[in-house]
Amino acid sequence: MAKASAAPATIAIVCGLGNPDADYERTRHNAGFATVDVLAARHGVRYWKSEAGAQVASLTWRGADGEQREVLLAKPMSYMNTSGGPLSKLARAHRVTPQQILVVHDEVDLAAGEVRLKLGGGLNAHNGLRSIADKLGSRDFARVQFGIGRPPGKMQVADYVLRELKGGFLDEFNITAERAADLVERILTEGAK
Repeated sequence: MAKASAAPATIAIVCGLGNPDADYERTRHNAGFATVDVLAARHGVRYWKSEAGAQVASLTWRGADGEQREVLLAKPMSYMNTSGGPLSKLARAHRVTPQQILVVHDEVDLAAGEVRLKLGGGLNAHNGLRSIADKLGSRDFARVQFGIGRPPGKMQVADYVLRELKGGFLDEFNITAERAADLVERILTEGAK
């Protein structure tokens, strides 16, 4: 755990978690992809390339100090449970430490519509986070938790996160993606603290 006096980490990679197939595009499990797509749209990012098993785009960001820097937006094209492989390769290629990585993911233990920054710590049985921690050899990466809430009744979590969203559920999901993107922008400007 970082000491309170430590400077906030400057984020170099924003990695959204999701699944690459079109079948998963409008599902809760693609919260990270949706958030990264909002960021790309807001900042006029149109060029994506394939690198290290991920779709990657670059954006120029001006921090609170007024300095401009490159930030990579990344969407691993492996499935959620193996997303650590592409992210760790990307981090090595760009000499980025775990503390400079911000991962955006769906979170069942956070009410639908809420977003929250979490620095390091536990993985909450999230297979995407587990894969990233295993491949980076560290849990010391920042996360934006995109609240999706718990499944209703006795529905299995897997069915809940992979169910296609429609109507008001899709609208709420898209609004939360905007809110998550707002939080990412604040973290990019002020650092992960």
